[in-house]
Amino acid sequence: MQVKDRMTPNPTTATEDTTFEEALHMMKEKKIRRLPIVNKSGRLSGIVVQKDLFSASPSTATSLSVFEVHYLLSKVKMKDVMTKRVVTVGDDCPLEEAARIMVDYKIGCLPITKDGKLLGIITETDIFKTFVEIMGGRAKGLRLTLDVTERKGELAAIANEIAKLNGNIVTLATFSGKNASDRIITVKVTDAPKEALLKDLEANGVKVLNAIDMTEGGYTPTIIKSQSRPYSEV
Repeated sequence: MQVKDRMTPNPTTATEDTTFEEALHMMKEKKIRRLPIVNKSGRLSGIVVQKDLFSASPSTATSLSVFEVHYLLSKVKMKDVMTKRVVTVGDDCPLEEAARIMVDYKIGCLPITKDGKLLGIITETDIFKTFVEIMGGRAKGLRLTLDVTERKGELAAIANEIAKLNGNIVTLATFSGKNASDRIITVKVTDAPKEALLKDLEANGVKVLNAIDMTEGGYTPTIIKSQSRPYSEV
């Protein structure tokens, strides 16, 4: 899967001369937190995130009147607050590489470009949604976490044991273990009897770390109500 499969194409943009208040209105109206900035020729020249606008706003302790504040903000242009060093990738970039780049550069989004032109944007939310798909977060079944030694044929042997019991693999993901030779496998299975499957796996040298019956919809989060608004908006 490549970023073009999960990016938002033709995202909302602003120009270098877009004012603070115009940009803030666009973000609120479109419910977005990142705003790519393009120049007169349509090429990407920067990016503004919501916190950039907050940083440019006067403090709530200011002695300025509301009219003075509006006047000052009307003079602030995106070219004054935007980040000019923008990390981008092409639309053929593998999704996992895009995620790695975002982690390495500690950024929350990646504009997708071709020859300097903006094609789309992919955000950490898009990556999280894909992670949910990979892990089968919305699928019901028996979720197994297995600790296995990394050797050829191990995955095929596990799949074979599941198939013997007429089980179906819904999702499968692998992770590094504590040691270089270890591999953690998370697999979601349907139709196979739980106890029989666990017994067969352990008999074949597979260490079952946990086995959880997941109902459709998964875990229900606990909501702490002391927060006045969702922290994603803070």
